[in-house]
Amino acid sequence: MKEKLASLRGSRAASSLERSNYKWIYLFLLPTLIVFVMFYAAPIVQVFLTSFTKWDGFTDPVFNGLTNYVNLVNSRSFMLALQNLLYWSLLATFVHVGFGVVVALVLFQKPHGWKLARAVFMIPNVISAAAWAMIYRFFFNNDFGVLNTVIRFIIPDFTVQWFYSSPWAFWAVALTWMFYAVIVTLVVLGDLMNVSGELLEAARIDGASGWRLIKDIQLPLCRNSIGTSVIVSVTARIAMYEQIALTTAGGPGNDTMSLSIMLVNGIMDYRYGYANAIGVVMFVIGLVVLFLINKAFRMDESDV
Repeated sequence: MKEKLASLRGSRAASSLERSNYKWIYLFLLPTLIVFVMFYAAPIVQVFLTSFTKWDGFTDPVFNGLTNYVNLVNSRSFMLALQNLLYWSLLATFVHVGFGVVVALVLFQKPHGWKLARAVFMIPNVISAAAWAMIYRFFFNNDFGVLNTVIRFIIPDFTVQWFYSSPWAFWAVALTWMFYAVIVTLVVLGDLMNVSGELLEAARIDGASGWRLIKDIQLPLCRNSIGTSVIVSVTARIAMYEQIALTTAGGPGNDTMSLSIMLVNGIMDYRYGYANAIGVVMFVIGLVVLFLINKAFRMDESDV
């Protein structure tokens, strides 16, 4: 009986100690919570509220219901922006991420010169998106660009204004980011290096090699990193601005129109309520993408 009482007192003391420790945890979390509310949660709430108003940024917002959203849905630019976002998202998922995964698998094998290849592959990542957009403006220039100059050695009369003619502008913009998958490669490569060597050796003993080893062992164990890469890549397409603004500005026509371009145009026209409605749409699309990809890759499930 005495032993039971002592055990009960000990558990109560431990529980009391845990509760006192929680107070310190909450105290240390308080600054982060304040920063989150001030610089993230509060602006999001303001964007949602002002998206239902007519607001020029100078006078007080005036409630106008769903007018901004109705105007947005009825806009041809909006529908084309969603269409472009869908196509760019598919390219990001299958080409951009796929290419990054392939590079990671190759580097993981450590072929001859793999360290040099890794270093060269990472160089574009230190250059800003705006700088890459300007580089590609010269690369795709019809008169003195490298691409057309090379093509003219084969087809002397070849003339294409890549960023200013349809449908080439869409693909020219896509090429400014599509094969620069450094982040994807690093994330997946990190997961590959964490795969148990004993597991790989056991698979080889059982006769698995080459593609079967990749398909049955490595790719399934990299599911979370690949899913994370898809989320990052697709959400980056939602917010993609510099590559478009500095090359096509959404043209020709609306061939390369994006939600971010529409949002900035709304701000420049002092239509802050309308711009915030676009921001809300971008936010909701991001949440939907996060949910769908999380489910598709079963990222909340354990590999064990």
